[in-house]
Amino acid sequence: MLVSDRILHLYQSLKLDIPLPEGVEIINPYKNDEVMAVCKSFYSKYYSDTKGRRLILGINPGRFGAGITGIPFTDPIRLEKDCNIKNSFDKRPELSSEFIYSLINTMGGPEHFYSHYFIGAVSPLGFTKDGKNFNYYDSKELTRALKPFIIKSLVEQIGCGVNSKKCYCLGQGKNFEYLQMINTELKLFSEIVPLPHPRWVMQYRRKRLGEIIEQSAKLLSS
Repeated sequence: MLVSDRILHLYQSLKLDIPLPEGVEIINPYKNDEVMAVCKSFYSKYYSDTKGRRLILGINPGRFGAGITGIPFTDPIRLEKDCNIKNSFDKRPELSSEFIYSLINTMGGPEHFYSHYFIGAVSPLGFTKDGKNFNYYDSKELTRALKPFIIKSLVEQIGCGVNSKKCYCLGQGKNFEYLQMINTELKLFSEIVPLPHPRWVMQYRRKRLGEIIEQSAKLLSS
């Protein structure tokens, strides 16, 4: 089976039937027909082979990136401009996507990058609370409830054709700590390499953007 088919099957089959903390709602863009059409175009373009990739894991989809397009760290602008996949989504920029595509272009562009890497998430479904993004680790109750789903999703992402020897984690704080905890328990990866989270860089270290992109590219290439 092609890597693209595995990824599309994973996203189409995502569901979460558990009680959530009060006020927390699920972001599941894959229920939307246009999202799935865009995902099919994207993954067919870059993943129609049986080649193994290295896995990069974000936190979970946010409202303005994967929450709209279904593709991690790819907002509607980058999807059309960098990947040449037209879409009718609101062309609103997303900071993390801006960072990731600067990194991707530094490493040879989307075609080269995606032939070597698959970007996923610790939780491939996202969350909101009070209309704002809510991470899987922002509530102990949510984190506990999500653990079986997260483990299942990690195993399924590895099953998309990922080399599990080394995993890259976007986020050097809570995302990395949680992923390390899961990995200590299950031994999914031989090594987890933490990278600065794109949003943190864009909000707090933007003056060092070029330097951090170079450092991240070196870590990914090692």
